[in-house]
Amino acid sequence: MSLSAPSTAPVRPKRVLPGFGLSIGVTMIYLTVIVLVPVAALVLKGADIGFARYWQIVTGPRTLAAFRLTLTAAAMATVVNAVYGLLMAWVLTRYDFPGKRLLDALMDVPFALPTAVAGITLTALFAGNGWFGMWLEAAGFPVVYTIWGVAVAMAFTSIPFVVRTVQPVLEDLDHALEEAATTLGARPFTIFRRVIFPAILPAFLAGVTLSFARSLGEFGAVVFIAGNLPFETEIASLLAVIRLEEYDYSGAAAIALTLLLFAFVLLVLSNLLQSWAMRHKEAA
Repeated sequence: MSLSAPSTAPVRPKRVLPGFGLSIGVTMIYLTVIVLVPVAALVLKGADIGFARYWQIVTGPRTLAAFRLTLTAAAMATVVNAVYGLLMAWVLTRYDFPGKRLLDALMDVPFALPTAVAGITLTALFAGNGWFGMWLEAAGFPVVYTIWGVAVAMAFTSIPFVVRTVQPVLEDLDHALEEAATTLGARPFTIFRRVIFPAILPAFLAGVTLSFARSLGEFGAVVFIAGNLPFETEIASLLAVIRLEEYDYSGAAAIALTLLLFAFVLLVLSNLLQSWAMRHKEAA
């Protein structure tokens, strides 16, 4: 009696989700309807304007002032978020203390809170009679209806991007590397600079870029605290809404298309920086 050889055919694992074809099909349909169609409509509307008219709109004095304010305030908010977000992610991953879970949950409040509610709350806090504003204005540092108020609102709504991007990388970091550096006599700051920060750099760059991009598009939290003064505290997204209310669809489309281009450039730059950081990490 001959024994047959055992079958060497690979055993396919059972799939929790449908096959690749159905999954990618549903995903692409959803992406097309939710993202690609609106973006394509905006690009086509901007193309109908013509380059000469588009350039005339985006280089107008009021539009340039709005873009300048938006970019400057977003940069200020991003710098604050880069430092504070990294520090908060470090605290949440490296220390145990009472209320840690509550603090961790509070990091997601800007995601869950309606931006209009955030704007009203920040305005009440930083107004001349608010808890913070009364002291700041007495010291000659008003926040409401200034670029500082715009930056505060942007920082509030975009801080979770840095924290939630860096936090899981810090949690998964191999502590043996730090212990090895300690046994070799490295100081704590040297360990952070030479061991920890290079490992989290790709995630850190991604979080900072997303924070900046989110700040560029912020609207609800800013309009209440900014005062919306033309040439002073008027952001680009608000100016686009104003152009819509004036039935200037070409002007609104031009401003919105410029913001879209900014966001696209930021995403490309973010991927390039992450790729560079990964190559630098592997080379080290």
